[in-house]
Amino acid sequence: MAKKESSACPCGGASYADCCGRFVDGGDLPATAEQLMRSRYSAYVLRKEDYLKASWHASTRPADAIAQDDGTKWLGLEVKRHVPAGDAAMVEFVARYKVGGRAHRLHEVSRFVREDGKWFYIDGSFPERQQ
Repeated sequence: MAKKESSACPCGGASYADCCGRFVDGGDLPATAEQLMRSRYSAYVLRKEDYLKASWHASTRPADAIAQDDGTKWLGLEVKRHVPAGDAAMVEFVARYKVGGRAHRLHEVSRFVREDGKWFYIDGSFPERQQ
């Protein structure tokens, strides 16, 4: 059985260690909002609550648990757009998942901000709601 470090990254990158693992587990800082968004997706898949909270801007961060074990099985990520604008950025993505055997899509347009060289997730809007 392969070690977790050499397994494929949940976001679709090569190995987890070389892709999102260096941010989620390794302490490196994502250089772009897209890297942060991808690493946050991986953290959701792996239920890395500490990383999700640390990468969520304090002004919008929920007090409750973020990555609950609610039976969600994450299936894949597609980044549609990344629009950097200095210390702000937008990333549009579609994440596929299953709950109770039913397939779903989360289509989100996320806003990010960079403060003191560190990117944070602010919030997101949903251009289409699909059940």
